[in-house]
Amino acid sequence: MTRLIVGGAQMGPAQKADSRETVVARMMDLMREASAKGVGMLVYPELALTTFFPRWYMEDRAEADFWFEREMPNGATRPLFDLAAELGIAMTFGYAELTPDGHHFNTSILTNRKGEIVGKYRKIHLPGHVEYDPERTHQHLEKRYFEPGDLGFNVWRNEGVLMGMAICNDRRWPETFRCMGLQGVQLVTIGYNTPSVNSQNGGEGLKERLFHSELSLQVGAYQNATFVAGIAKAGVEDGNPLMGGSVIVDPNGFIIAKAETEGDELITADCDFDLCAFGKSTIFDFARHRRIEHYGRITAQTGVIEPR
Repeated sequence: MTRLIVGGAQMGPAQKADSRETVVARMMDLMREASAKGVGMLVYPELALTTFFPRWYMEDRAEADFWFEREMPNGATRPLFDLAAELGIAMTFGYAELTPDGHHFNTSILTNRKGEIVGKYRKIHLPGHVEYDPERTHQHLEKRYFEPGDLGFNVWRNEGVLMGMAICNDRRWPETFRCMGLQGVQLVTIGYNTPSVNSQNGGEGLKERLFHSELSLQVGAYQNATFVAGIAKAGVEDGNPLMGGSVIVDPNGFIIAKAETEGDELITADCDFDLCAFGKSTIFDFARHRRIEHYGRITAQTGVIEPR
């Protein structure tokens, strides 16, 4: 039997004026709370170290480099890694990555219980736009500041569990989960920063946004017989509301832990990863049931091509 208490470290807002050290201190407080509750794997949000800076348009792209990390761990984050090793907690968190050769990615890393990085993921499905859009209620400029990830959807055997990572908008794409499902994934971790209101559809508010987020996570979990932890940044960040709604979902698609606030909050679930086996060996036994001879269109085209 493989069991692990999984923790979701939802974080309240990180304001523009907050230093990395201030945010890391909050992350460490959540980690100490997680340790007291027996957590073995702790999941933090997307861009956990900073405010969600793609909401601002900067004419000079290089101005945004202030928000990017050039190495991981670094001086600001080393105390978090040291505490994780001391407490024996594996973790994953997201940050903006600037590579030595000048590439910009929205990135997450995965560590083992020794505080060693064992996996890295770079966000593939970037939402938003490149140039300032006056028609939007707020800007969402991820396509301006990040490049699409180049590492694919991988799975790592970590602490006896097959773990994979995705980030925010990735959760809305079934291909994300299926690529990891085809590697036997048992836990998908997804950090996100999602505005409470759709910038292009004012009628889609908090209720609808939470529904769509949970729907995506629950379907991905069920269709791939895996646990999923979707963990948010929440609250009013530099005047912009983020929706929160962190959840942990079981392999049958049921929510088994859910945040109740829009601040720093720990949720936990005692996950028995043997529960993944039933779905993987029955209705979602891919080897028996998938019909790849009919799936070519999925990778052969991007946009819609209607029949004549």
